[in-house]
Amino acid sequence: MSPFIILYQFDKNSPTSDWRIVDDGVMGGRSSGDFHINESGNGVFEGVISLANNGGFSSVRYRETFQIQSHTTIRIHFKGDGSKYQFRVKAYSSDRHSYISELQTSGEWEIIEIDLSDMYPAFRGRKLSIPNFDKDQIEEVAFLIGNKKEQEFHLEIKSIQLF
Repeated sequence: MSPFIILYQFDKNSPTSDWRIVDDGVMGGRSSGDFHINESGNGVFEGVISLANNGGFSSVRYRETFQIQSHTTIRIHFKGDGSKYQFRVKAYSSDRHSYISELQTSGEWEIIEIDLSDMYPAFRGRKLSIPNFDKDQIEEVAFLIGNKKEQEFHLEIKSIQLF
């Protein structure tokens, strides 16, 4: 078995169509997110969060099925803007809830590791009374920003791996 599974490794030829923006516009909000590949070949999730019309979030999502096997840890290589983001996974893309870990970015390049079993279930901002992530597959990974304030945001992503 491989020591790791690449969930996504960005490069200059990465198709942005693999990633989908979902903003608070789905419920009438006015936030605006964008996703593109920069000159360095990194994925860039950026935009503006607005609280107008009860809005306040933007997310970028990627769907593909990965069998976890005996891997238990997500490793993300990224550079944020000092804001807090959520990293989210879904075992099944049809699930309404996601499993969440919060990322406090520093403005510098970082590599963080997240134990899947520490990712808690939530739906629409509310923690659910079901077990933390304990599934055998992942069908969706996502980044979300929604800090209950108006702000510009910028998150640069190099890779997401499963160890």
